[in-house]
Amino acid sequence: MNFNELNISKPLLKALTDCGYKTPTPIQEQAIPHLLKGADLLGCAQTGTGKTCAFAVPILQRISDKKGIKALILTPTRELAAQIYDNCITYAKYTKQRSVVIFGGVKQRGQENELKKGCDVLIATPGRLNDLVSQGIITLDTIEIFVLDEADRMLDMGFIHDVKKIMRQLPAKRQTMLFSATMPPAIKKLADQLLKNPKYVSVAPVSSTTELVKQSVMFVSKNDKKKALIYLLRKPELRSVLVFTRTKHLANRVVRDLEGNGIKAMAIHGNKSQNQRTEALSKFKSNEIRVLVATDIAARGLDIDELSHVINYDLPNISETYVHRIGRTGRAGMSGTAISFCDEEERAYLKDIEKLIGKKIEVVDDDHYQQMEIKKAVKVKPQSSKPKAAVNKPLNAKPKRVKQRASDKVEQILRQAETKSRTRY
Repeated sequence: MNFNELNISKPLLKALTDCGYKTPTPIQEQAIPHLLKGADLLGCAQTGTGKTCAFAVPILQRISDKKGIKALILTPTRELAAQIYDNCITYAKYTKQRSVVIFGGVKQRGQENELKKGCDVLIATPGRLNDLVSQGIITLDTIEIFVLDEADRMLDMGFIHDVKKIMRQLPAKRQTMLFSATMPPAIKKLADQLLKNPKYVSVAPVSSTTELVKQSVMFVSKNDKKKALIYLLRKPELRSVLVFTRTKHLANRVVRDLEGNGIKAMAIHGNKSQNQRTEALSKFKSNEIRVLVATDIAARGLDIDELSHVINYDLPNISETYVHRIGRTGRAGMSGTAISFCDEEERAYLKDIEKLIGKKIEVVDDDHYQQMEIKKAVKVKPQSSKPKAAVNKPLNAKPKRVKQRASDKVEQILRQAETKSRTRY
């Protein structure tokens, strides 16, 4: 089956084609037909199974042209809310529908301003939504479709009281979807309260990584990621490399950094036109460039043979996304390598990833990579032969501690890691 057979409207189908989507995932194939008919749905599925597309596309196709918020998607975390928002923006690019995301932890004024511009689809976390409803900034009486995503996490995080408060303000006549990775009794009870004669879909979780992929993680500061990437890309064994970033802005910046250091690279993300993305992929496959920098949404549907390396410039904040990323290499019986950079703020993401895949990821020399200074790998402006004047330098200033050349140390570390990997795999 392909997306053409799911009765999806032409504007949405065009957007999916732009994303490189060809064949629907199992949950998309099962859920979309029911949802397009207006049925309530209970879905047992984890993030990373294509679940967002399964509910977002029917929402965008079914909501009316009336004023007010027509669809509400409730999620437990700001990270997931932001990811769903990005998806909705991507899928709705050829429609007039407008999506807005709201979550706590940031000032609400900017979110209020976005809401004033108009909102068809609202993606929200429970706390911030209840705050804005209680202040009279948001009303929920125009909601036609309600999605409760990751209901079991809502329960675990103590949000069920907030969720029920929101539910009481929704119109009785609506389409409702509930998704959960697990179905404990409390979630089944909630589903009974929310759903009317629901259709039930279930898909197997994505929780294993291919044994043909050698995985390693480098603990490196955020500021040193650029230097680490450039150093690694100097190594000839990195023949074709897919680099993942969390944002479109960072993808562009990484490409500029690489080009500035003589490494040919191109980016693919939602702000690139279809022609630009096709050109980048074509040049990558023909080896005109050996580095492709991508966001997760843009990389979906990519079909790349003989990809030697995946580099996670940012660790994904959704664990299942890691599995999808590294699964780009090590295909068709060939070995592949996945290298992840992890800064201090991303250690919690790493812990979640290791929990999901059921094993520890090989660490490439923790201590050295935290303080890495790969000066040899990065272009620097030539210095004048004239000695610099000591401007505002204290007379009692101590000389900096002389460090071993970082590039030599990194080379030693990488050799050790490669030896360990060969022994392990």
